[in-house]
Amino acid sequence: MTNTHDAPSSLQGTVHLIVGGSGGIGSGLARRLTRSGAHVVIAGRDAAKLESVASEIGAEAAVVDVAVVDATDVGAVDELVASIASRLGRLDGIANCVGSIVLKPAHSTSAAEWHATLATNLTTAFAVVRAGAKAMNDSGGSIVLFGTAAAHVGLPNHEAIAAAKAGVEGLARSAAATYASRRIRVNCVAPGLVRTPLAARITGNSKALEASVAMHALGRIGEADEVAAVAAFLLDPANGWITGQSWGVDGGLGTLRALG
Repeated sequence: MTNTHDAPSSLQGTVHLIVGGSGGIGSGLARRLTRSGAHVVIAGRDAAKLESVASEIGAEAAVVDVAVVDATDVGAVDELVASIASRLGRLDGIANCVGSIVLKPAHSTSAAEWHATLATNLTTAFAVVRAGAKAMNDSGGSIVLFGTAAAHVGLPNHEAIAAAKAGVEGLARSAAATYASRRIRVNCVAPGLVRTPLAARITGNSKALEASVAMHALGRIGEADEVAAVAAFLLDPANGWITGQSWGVDGGLGTLRALG
């Protein structure tokens, strides 16, 4: 009898780019993919953080490359993705883990904050879809974007981020339809509050954390690896009949109101 744990992974030998790869979810995703035998490139703006993550994962003899890029620069993302596909001979998947958290009502959100929120969340997602569609045009592949539960349910003080992430989900569905005939799958992961460095201002404040926990039907906030697990699932070619979906990984925040 074959031991299923010894069976080769469908990710073995694949090549994946994680934009925002030094963050909590991005680094967790890199660990998961490399453990399954994938060659991973992590990209972002902070070279020191990227090198730290790569060194940590590389200690397990995994293959992790580092690339510095400003993902709000559409042309720079084009060049990065094209260079990876050319250098490594293939590109099987891209995840855009870049994001921000802006918790302000619209009247208190400055024009600069609004434009930065759109650039960080929506422009980066568009850049990844655009570049990925070019690189995977002949071979197919998977693109994973990140939305938010706040785009599914009205939450106070989330106007800017909810609008940007709702745009990401619309982008994912439209791109999934456009590129389905080329076997390029596009899906979205929509988390609730997750314990990451990005969310430290909330999770590090006991009152804010208590209020956030109460909003999630399962009675706790999420962990980065729980979200990374779903992103890895969507990137995996073994799950190649899934496209155009938004996956809530949110403790029920986007759809449930549990009894107290």
